[in-house]
Amino acid sequence: MKVVAAAAVVAPRQRLFDALNDRGVLRRCIPGCEELTEEGTAAYRVRLKLGIAGLTGRYAGTATHQDVHTPESFTIAFDGKGKTGFVHGTASVSITDDEGIARVACEADVQVGGAIAAVGSRLMVAVARKLTRDFFRRVAAEIGADPDLPECAEEAAAE
Repeated sequence: MKVVAAAAVVAPRQRLFDALNDRGVLRRCIPGCEELTEEGTAAYRVRLKLGIAGLTGRYAGTATHQDVHTPESFTIAFDGKGKTGFVHGTASVSITDDEGIARVACEADVQVGGAIAAVGSRLMVAVARKLTRDFFRRVAAEIGADPDLPECAEEAAAE
């Protein structure tokens, strides 16, 4: 499944880039994040509790930052599993500056399996859209930017 998302945050690009690469900020802003601990350089151990269409579960896994180009872009490789399924993939994140508004574009290739995959790609896209919106609102508030995300162009698509 391919997921594409975008958001705009009223903040300098460098400040948003720093927030998206800060373990503490990520821990507080990722929906359902119960634990985010460093495991080497640019690698994290992650524990989440999420619910999708009546399937609530805890997921454990890893996330690794790769190809970091400050303050423009980075890639995250992720892998996780829980009782209701697994997820793994990569997400490419780019940040551009538009007169004081940091615009984020994310394109992820995601593989989902197990019971969680049975909910279907349409519902997964809706969930991805909501989690993305919640995440960027939290990040904006965390860095003192407008949490309403002006001109927020969130979108998600499944292929």
